[in-house]
Amino acid sequence: MAANSHEAGAAHAGAHVHDSGEAHGTVGGYVTGFVLCAILTVIPFWLVIAGPLGDAGLTALAVMALGVAQIVVQMIFFLHMNRRSEGGWTFMAFVFTIIIILIAVTGSMWVMHHLDLNMMPMKHELP
Repeated sequence: MAANSHEAGAAHAGAHVHDSGEAHGTVGGYVTGFVLCAILTVIPFWLVIAGPLGDAGLTALAVMALGVAQIVVQMIFFLHMNRRSEGGWTFMAFVFTIIIILIAVTGSMWVMHHLDLNMMPMKHELP
């Protein structure tokens, strides 16, 4: 009995992978994810407050890129998303979701752009 409890404790000390591919996290993995997320949160605040880039558009682009990086860090370290989890279906569902979002956003932007171009000019009459 003591050997089995020791083996069970040793199995849970590291990352334990299930048959379906998902893994339990380790304390080190969670700490790494937390530190990366904290850094990826502080940098955008610094970019906005200190303004080292000088251009608002460039700052907005950098903040969005850091936001995407934080999403990836959270998916890897906290959601344990990879190509093996649940036989790859989780990753495929995520890719499908991203494709649908891109289609919806791109289509909406295209429609709004063409509406803006093809709108009849309105005359503003002064009283």
